[in-house]
Amino acid sequence: MRVNPPQQTLAAPVFAEGVGLHTGAWCRASARPAPPHHGVRFVRTDLPGAPELPARVSHVRATLLATTLGEGDASVSTVEHLLAALYALGIDNARIEVEGPELPVLDGSACVWTERALSAGVVAQDAEAAVLRVTRPMTLTDGDRQVNLRPNDEGLHLQVAVNFDHPAIGEQRVRLAVSPQTFQAELAWARTFGFLEEVERIRAAGLAQGGSLDNAVVFCRARGVLNPEGLRAADEPVRHKALDLLGDLSLLGARLYAEVEVRRPGHGMTLQAVRALLDEAAARP
Repeated sequence: MRVNPPQQTLAAPVFAEGVGLHTGAWCRASARPAPPHHGVRFVRTDLPGAPELPARVSHVRATLLATTLGEGDASVSTVEHLLAALYALGIDNARIEVEGPELPVLDGSACVWTERALSAGVVAQDAEAAVLRVTRPMTLTDGDRQVNLRPNDEGLHLQVAVNFDHPAIGEQRVRLAVSPQTFQAELAWARTFGFLEEVERIRAAGLAQGGSLDNAVVFCRARGVLNPEGLRAADEPVRHKALDLLGDLSLLGARLYAEVEVRRPGHGMTLQAVRALLDEAAARP
């Protein structure tokens, strides 16, 4: 008989504040310890009644350039970086109090959240974690995007590939077995990125209002990387895509044991895979 690992939570609160990437609003957030079976929940403490938004795919409201959770008049956007950090560190239960419509983007990666969560500490709880195990291969395709899911009893293994028609990126691949150690070493520091040629269009759509070279890598076809410090690694873009993928996979509400291979990942496609996994689990006898 399989015994699942114990649920975990933070040992102490973790705080961060800063500008929101897409709204441009100044936002504050704190990830706090929560009891067993609480799950990860966002709480808009700045709104009347402090509405709560479970970090579940059922509460996803939008996926354009970020993942937004919402219910009624309450929403919180760009949740994927913090969710990736919590998921990789094995934190099943957390109450995330948010003042503002978005999480602070910080430096555009999950590095700050990861380091602060590790400094606060992670503690085991007296309850088994929910685990979803892939029992048969599954493939989802949407145009040139594809997600392949295969059984893996050892945990979560990611293979991610991107191919951008840009001389500074091109085709990149990353593969890793997800653990607190591998996440911190290989993904947490990878920053969100965009292209100078698309900035005006994105901002005209009301997005990236808080974006700058302080919180995103910007590529220019003529001049390459515009950030004075350059890239943190030559394959930083694909590593950030893997980070986003992990944050969206956390919306399963369970630890995933699977080999997940993704070509040209995106928030919408990942969440299609999450829904398919939940449907598959619900259909099992």
